[in-house]
Amino acid sequence: MTGQITLLVLGRLGVALITLVIVSFVVFGATEMLPGDVAQILLGQAATPEAVAGLREAMHLNEPALLRYAHWLFGLAQGHLGTSYANHMPIAGLIGGRLMNTLQLAAVTTVIAVPTALFLGITAAMYQGTLYDRVVTTTIVAVISVPEFMIATMAVLVFAVWLKWLPALSFANDVASFGELLRIFAMPVITLCCVISAQMIRMTRAAVIDALKMPYVEMALLKGASRSRIVLHHALPNAIGPIVNAMALSLSYLLGGVIIVETIFNYPGIAKLMVDAVATRDLPLIQTCAMIFCFGYLTLITAADIIAILSNPRLRR
Repeated sequence: MTGQITLLVLGRLGVALITLVIVSFVVFGATEMLPGDVAQILLGQAATPEAVAGLREAMHLNEPALLRYAHWLFGLAQGHLGTSYANHMPIAGLIGGRLMNTLQLAAVTTVIAVPTALFLGITAAMYQGTLYDRVVTTTIVAVISVPEFMIATMAVLVFAVWLKWLPALSFANDVASFGELLRIFAMPVITLCCVISAQMIRMTRAAVIDALKMPYVEMALLKGASRSRIVLHHALPNAIGPIVNAMALSLSYLLGGVIIVETIFNYPGIAKLMVDAVATRDLPLIQTCAMIFCFGYLTLITAADIIAILSNPRLRR
């Protein structure tokens, strides 16, 4: 790598680290502003004021917010996620299995959505203006216009209620066969693919079309290169940056935006765990889940920026 590329990569990593610290402050402040007293909620309405005061003292809730934020951030940097208020269990143990379930769902969705989006986006750009392109773009607009909770509800209504092909709820435990695995992931994956593929298809199509307008593409066309060779060997390598950024933005939804999907299908992932933590006012668990989502988002975006930098031929020279 050249010195310029190294400085750009280090700059992106530094921005990501600073952003993560800022986000941690926002997350901690937002959870502190949640209504209600944590000690009162944990002990119940019948608890005496002395018991509530004693619990607040034991949980260090009487300390200044900035001091508690510093302790929490320092522990988070060392890998100590804290203890759940509601379950009195280490948070690392609570989120371990749930995080794997969410990552498993994200992996299955990625394997299906990314190749499909790339194929449809590239072919729509290759045949711009044809009936095929109009059908693809119209379908994309229709899918983008429908929120994910509506897609999930319609999937349940059609495949679980009317056709009775798939279960309405997705329990990821005790999978005995590959068929059961398909039945468990079918509707959540269909919903997530519809949500994230549409944006990837649209951005891939736009990036390839912009690349096809470049002078070097016209030169390749004049030399007699075929349409597929022009797209795959000339336009696509120069459109990698925008395409990778679009993929990163879409895939980042799989970490933080699956709350609705996991809630509707009762899927035991980390997003569902965060919803349950909000209901019980479990602040450490809420903060940890939010930071995991933010870390995953920043990781994808930073990786996309670095790939775009490394794939830029002008910077390599």
